[in-house]
Amino acid sequence: MNASNIQVCLARRPSGWVRESDFNIVRSEIPRPGDGQVLLKNLYLSLDPYMRLRMDDAKSYAPPVEIGAVMVGGTVSEVVASRNADFRPGEIVFGMMGWQLYGLSDGKMLRRVDPALAPVSTALGVLGMPGVTAWVGLLDFGAPKPGETVVVSAASGAVGSVVGQIAKLKGCRVVGIAGGAAKCEYVTRELGLDACIDYRSGDLYAQLAAACPQGVDVYFDNVGGEILDTILRLLNPFARIPLCGLISQYNEADKSGLQNIRSLLVNRVRMQGFIVSDHLNRFPPALAELGQWYKEGKLKYRESVAHGIENAPKAFIGMLKGENLGKQVVKLV
Repeated sequence: MNASNIQVCLARRPSGWVRESDFNIVRSEIPRPGDGQVLLKNLYLSLDPYMRLRMDDAKSYAPPVEIGAVMVGGTVSEVVASRNADFRPGEIVFGMMGWQLYGLSDGKMLRRVDPALAPVSTALGVLGMPGVTAWVGLLDFGAPKPGETVVVSAASGAVGSVVGQIAKLKGCRVVGIAGGAAKCEYVTRELGLDACIDYRSGDLYAQLAAACPQGVDVYFDNVGGEILDTILRLLNPFARIPLCGLISQYNEADKSGLQNIRSLLVNRVRMQGFIVSDHLNRFPPALAELGQWYKEGKLKYRESVAHGIENAPKAFIGMLKGENLGKQVVKLV
């Protein structure tokens, strides 16, 4: 066991783009579990776009991280000491232990991870919250039908890559949007989507129109901004938009409004913002189906892995800039 805990704490609230100086690296004593608690050694840390929202002191679906507090985040951890009858040392669990090496839990929000099913890091990605987000958003709110056209932005990312694969499993024509030729090649060749548009290559509307000759029935939005505004021009009547994220705007001071919002009215579009934590009852069926698809070889994934808790801020900023391919995690030990 390490001699001390290492934590990444919020030093200040960012103005615009996040900087490494917005975080502090803090050393502290390893906590000891009290009655009913377990001590967890964190093995992997998840880095996700929602964390940028939690850095702002603004009204949101969850309270902001306080200045000086450990950054929030999901972890895959090993139970190293337990005073809770439900957990034994050596078990692997998912929890929300944040950006640190060790954490205490009362066990109520821990979920056991089966190392025999897949690498344990997948509990932070394809077989974890991002995978469930894709499953819930696409199937519950997008409701795709065989033969329909589904478009997903950030198609090579942790959520978008699962969305695209599920839509293909449901018999849809699926078009991804990603940044760069390498990501687009991954989306089509490895994930099996029908087409992928590089939004950096110019004339986004013309590329999307060519890739979606029958229009767009479902748009799974992870980015907002210009891409969402362009998609609005291609929507079919009664299209559905599961609104999962707005990552293109999280670090921008100028959050300009949509120019083509009229499409929502004219096409009688259903646009639903959702937060997967509001749908905890959907986690068991989602994880069961995702796990089955994975075992059958129908669900692929990639991970971008940073090493060491001290490198979490740099990896987080890179993820916000789209430098990752697939799920961004930090290997802590």
